[in-house]
Amino acid sequence: MSNIPTLPPPTFWGDMQTVNSGESLAQMADGQPVLLVFLRFFGCSFCREAISDIAKRRKKLEKRGLRIVFVHMAADADTAEKFFKKYKIHPVDHIADPEKRFYRAFGLGRGTPQQLFGLMNWIRGFQAAVIEGHGATYHNEELGDGFQMPGVFVLHKGEIRNSFIHRYAHDRPDYEEICQI
Repeated sequence: MSNIPTLPPPTFWGDMQTVNSGESLAQMADGQPVLLVFLRFFGCSFCREAISDIAKRRKKLEKRGLRIVFVHMAADADTAEKFFKKYKIHPVDHIADPEKRFYRAFGLGRGTPQQLFGLMNWIRGFQAAVIEGHGATYHNEELGDGFQMPGVFVLHKGEIRNSFIHRYAHDRPDYEEICQI
């Protein structure tokens, strides 16, 4: 796990965008802890793996009082819904951020060649895409930015309670550990 970053105040969370349900992120996080998961792009094997990992743990996380919200760059809600349905985590709250303003606000930038294309990315990519069956899709702007780095945050009562900032695209967070707040 990484150090908890310094981020904009919670009012920014509500001012930026609302989730697909129409609620602001600030309202959600005020009411209960939110597991905020930033995805790279829907064509990414690791992002599909992340959606699958969370889908498998969804009931357990929600039983602990967490609300799951994904942030993605697909401008078309149908694109996002398709992937969430495929991984049986539909319906789920999500925020479309094709301009990556939310990503930048949470300190998530574009990856370096080593972060994105290092040997471990190829090894883990094969594992996620082929062995685990998540597949991969060539980068296209409808699915997001393949150079964007992901991250995971737990928000509650106007604070970031925990975070996992990916050092490499292939990092696989322990979502249950991150949610220990």
